[in-house]
Amino acid sequence: MTVESVWDYPRPPAVDTRGGERVQVVLGGREVASTDRALRVLETSHPPTYYLPRDAFAPGVLRPAEQGRRTVCEFKGAADYWDLVLDGLRLARAGWSYDRPLPGFEQLRGHVALMPGLLDGATEADDGCFVDGERVVAQEGGFYGGWVTSRVTGPFKGAPGTLLW
Repeated sequence: MTVESVWDYPRPPAVDTRGGERVQVVLGGREVASTDRALRVLETSHPPTYYLPRDAFAPGVLRPAEQGRRTVCEFKGAADYWDLVLDGLRLARAGWSYDRPLPGFEQLRGHVALMPGLLDGATEADDGCFVDGERVVAQEGGFYGGWVTSRVTGPFKGAPGTLLW
């Protein structure tokens, strides 16, 4: 296994399209998304953010966010938010996408990123995001959507005192 340092990632960020990793999302004790076609956005000081194709999600699990607030990334453009819904449970704004990405990020169209911290243990102990069977740890700070695994080393932006990195 190759271990990547997030300090070797580029700025501005780049989309890694190589795929091949098995990415799974479990909610309510059930697999609600699975793919080996995920994209990763790599950016200096951040663990990778995984973007899953929309067709990787079980039917009806992704719904446009009820809370309509939008955000803008200087590199990727305006984000649209998604709720994850299963059996009456709604994880508000658990995902986001760039349906009209800025130049250089067109590959993200049709993909959704998730906040692993919102999924980790949401209703069942085994709820969470997984890469090749390894449970993902959420990037600290609650704002960024990075996925920390044993395949990346930091330190990572997001922890207290790292805002201005």
